[in-house]
Amino acid sequence: MSTLSIGVRRAEMGDAAAITAVHDGAWRQAYDGLIPARELGRMIARRGPGWWGRAIRRGTGILVIEVGGTIAGYATYGPNRARNLIQRGEVYELYLRPEYQGVGLGTRLFLAARRELIRHGFDSMVVWALADNDGACRFYKNAGGRKVARGSERFGDRTLAKVAFAFARG
Repeated sequence: MSTLSIGVRRAEMGDAAAITAVHDGAWRQAYDGLIPARELGRMIARRGPGWWGRAIRRGTGILVIEVGGTIAGYATYGPNRARNLIQRGEVYELYLRPEYQGVGLGTRLFLAARRELIRHGFDSMVVWALADNDGACRFYKNAGGRKVARGSERFGDRTLAKVAFAFARG
């Protein structure tokens, strides 16, 4: 009988290539058909191992979730960037490789990011999702988030609606 270990930890320099692979696969799966293909390709290409390595080196808040030694997902977090919202912290990104979705790993990673924000003094937080990304919106709603704001983001010649989900300490 073998045991499969699952754990969440801070990203390390050696994780940059694996995070790049998660980013590529998860973004293609989540945004294909939502974000124009040309823009999506550019956004993914900008986030190669060098980009992730620099982010890790700078001390950016990045967590990874490992399953049996394989990085299955990542989350980034820090201070809330939307000054018009009262929430102090923000989960900027939370992505899993498509083959690891739907089995509770996203929830585990999300809760770890919330704990890190609280540990850094951010007693409330927000996360943004594209309004047409049904999976993400359902995930954050099921996690206890309440919609508190709407906005939009431009991707090439297309403007997409986004929604903010707020979470109190807990």
